[in-house]
Amino acid sequence: MTNSIRHSASYLQQITRKLFAASGAPDDIASTVAEILVNANLAGHDSHGVQFAPMYLDRIEDGHIDNKAYPEIVRESANTLHVDGKGGFGHSMSRRAMEWAIERARRSAVCCVTFQNTTHIGRVGEYAEQAARAGCITLITLGGASAAGSQVVPFGGARGALGTNPIAVGIPTGDDAPFVIDFATSVIAGGKILVAQSKGLDVPEGVMVDSQGNPTTSPDDFRQGGFLLPFGGHKGYALSLFFSLMGGLAGEFNAELTSMAGLFMQVYDVAAFTPLEGYQSNVRSVLNAMKAVPPAPGFEEVLVPGDFEHRSRVQRLAEGIDVPADTFAKIESWADKLNVSLAEED
Repeated sequence: MTNSIRHSASYLQQITRKLFAASGAPDDIASTVAEILVNANLAGHDSHGVQFAPMYLDRIEDGHIDNKAYPEIVRESANTLHVDGKGGFGHSMSRRAMEWAIERARRSAVCCVTFQNTTHIGRVGEYAEQAARAGCITLITLGGASAAGSQVVPFGGARGALGTNPIAVGIPTGDDAPFVIDFATSVIAGGKILVAQSKGLDVPEGVMVDSQGNPTTSPDDFRQGGFLLPFGGHKGYALSLFFSLMGGLAGEFNAELTSMAGLFMQVYDVAAFTPLEGYQSNVRSVLNAMKAVPPAPGFEEVLVPGDFEHRSRVQRLAEGIDVPADTFAKIESWADKLNVSLAEED
């Protein structure tokens, strides 16, 4: 098993920001992306955390991410925005787009956002939490379907034709643990296979197949042409395909590849429908009622969405974040290349 190195969240955010800034990203973009990556680690979702920093630096070097680009609203109406990400960091684009959507929802009750020219946006639940903290409900879908192939097999299929196609939902609770749903429509996200591989672990059964469609638990098989399975069989497949079609609202369709994909955000201002404070209190009451249900045999307690992330954040802020040694070695390699000091600053 690969060893891990424990670092504080502040240190990881500091060095990640310095690496992106050294690559040419403006300070505000570098800071935003570093913060969102470390937030994923703090939330317990290492699959979307600092392990992606070396890969993003590779993509900047290869010209696949414009690290200087700022998003722009290119079309709008009273309740809609269409945002051009301009090939920049998906993280800073998504945070800014959510800020715009929250502002618009506060004026018009609801705002829906479509996108073009986007790159990887990281943990989708980050932006659901952002909306919930602002007193809004949000639904975010990210989907892709293509006859040319992709990571996830459709139900009954022998090869991949769908992305991992996640959904995130955020609902305000008036406290530090908003109700947050954030999951891929594959059994697990592709990033979790990379985490397992970095730790020298197998993945559970029923998660993936190899390039020939045979069940496997080896992460190496995924890197060698294997595919993920949709969760819940035909139900997860149906949701995955639905999110792909929602992404098509951006108006982009590749006829040659029969491909439809895209990011879609919906934001609702709670105060436009009912008083926010009372709603949040009622939501927390319902969640507490769920948690008060006696646990079944084999369970210690009943949890609600958002509990895991909140507890992980409290623990990791206090104890630090474990980063696989090979991931940190890649960070060190990029630091040498960009002449960035990894010494901790005050």
